[in-house]
Amino acid sequence: MQAWSTPSVPTLLPVAEPPVLVHDSARGGLTEVGPTPGSGASARLYVCGITPYDATHMGHANTYVAFDLLHRTWLDRGLDVHYVQNVTDVDDPLLERATRTGVDWEQLAREQTQLFRDDMTALNVLPPRDYVGAVESIPLVTDLLQTVPHALYQVEDAEHPDWYFAVGEASSFGSVSGLDTATMHTLFAERGGDPDRPGKKDPLDCLVWRTARDGEPSWPSPFGPGRPGWHIECTAIAHHLLGAEIDVQGGGSDLVFPHHEMCAAEGEVATGRPFAQHYVHSGMVGLDGEKMSKSKGNLVLVSTLRAQGVDPMAIRLALLSRHYRSDWSWSEELLTEAQDRLARWRHACALDAALGAEETIAEVRRALRDDLDAPAALGAVDAWAGASASIDGDDAEAGATVARLVDALLGVRL
Repeated sequence: MQAWSTPSVPTLLPVAEPPVLVHDSARGGLTEVGPTPGSGASARLYVCGITPYDATHMGHANTYVAFDLLHRTWLDRGLDVHYVQNVTDVDDPLLERATRTGVDWEQLAREQTQLFRDDMTALNVLPPRDYVGAVESIPLVTDLLQTVPHALYQVEDAEHPDWYFAVGEASSFGSVSGLDTATMHTLFAERGGDPDRPGKKDPLDCLVWRTARDGEPSWPSPFGPGRPGWHIECTAIAHHLLGAEIDVQGGGSDLVFPHHEMCAAEGEVATGRPFAQHYVHSGMVGLDGEKMSKSKGNLVLVSTLRAQGVDPMAIRLALLSRHYRSDWSWSEELLTEAQDRLARWRHACALDAALGAEETIAEVRRALRDDLDAPAALGAVDAWAGASASIDGDDAEAGATVARLVDALLGVRL
């Protein structure tokens, strides 16, 4: 599967120090992520992608802009970045919407995936090196499953003898989320799991191969006709393309459990090593104080705003104005503030002469390398723009320098 086109990124002189620190959900604190510059190793990033049936709402946009910051910050440190993202282009929510709307599920997946690509292009998000669909990853899934036969079993169900992964085979199960068993059961039921299904050895064991059902797509496999479960898809793609113990697995905070917990368990059993060194998660985005969800009918879509003529760079600035780990609400006021900020920055960068930008560059770098603190980085540019607009500067190149900085590190084209 093809990702979207790669935007041009202005060249800045890479700076190795300070290191990049982010909040690791599993460790509960800030930690350095990525290989040492000059080591020759690539920074390996896996971010869980969309299920393409309602792309791209602000929650999606917030997540992918957040990890775009990590991508850009690693590049600014002089690192090569191997970024992989999946597309769950066959899954229950997609099939259910296709049935409900009378649209072929493959057509729906193609259309929504292309809409996501268009939105990411508009938001100036750097594409992953590898963009992999669930359907095309099925051979990777079945190959991985065959390496862990001791951790698999079928439920005794004459009609649907599905295959499950025994989470108890992973000694580290529970270490990503740090949740107690009762909370795990509750969240598992709420987030696509089936803790109460008869025949399971452990309520938390996760589905890895769903045997064929009438009216559903299926593929041949050593486990019978069927399709992959959700968690094993990401585990297999990441393992195949990035190897064991990737640097960062990322996604929204709703993926900590069960999704990332299950990926970690499957990866550990398959390789004997930790699946990822670090787990990084973005916060949830609501609307005017309420949870944003399809069921509530209150999704704010990037494509809708673009169709209304909103500058995508203003949308991106609105997202960057909130720290990536915080839970927050989208509002018209937030967008208006971002539009005003974009205008101020563009005005300052267009001045014939402005204040020097060296300290601003340093402040933006310090902010982003300290847990991707975009609000602090925006504040540094605000201060430069405000001072440049009110005080006669003497640097004819400062505006162009700041424009390159903002594009390269914050992804905002001025």
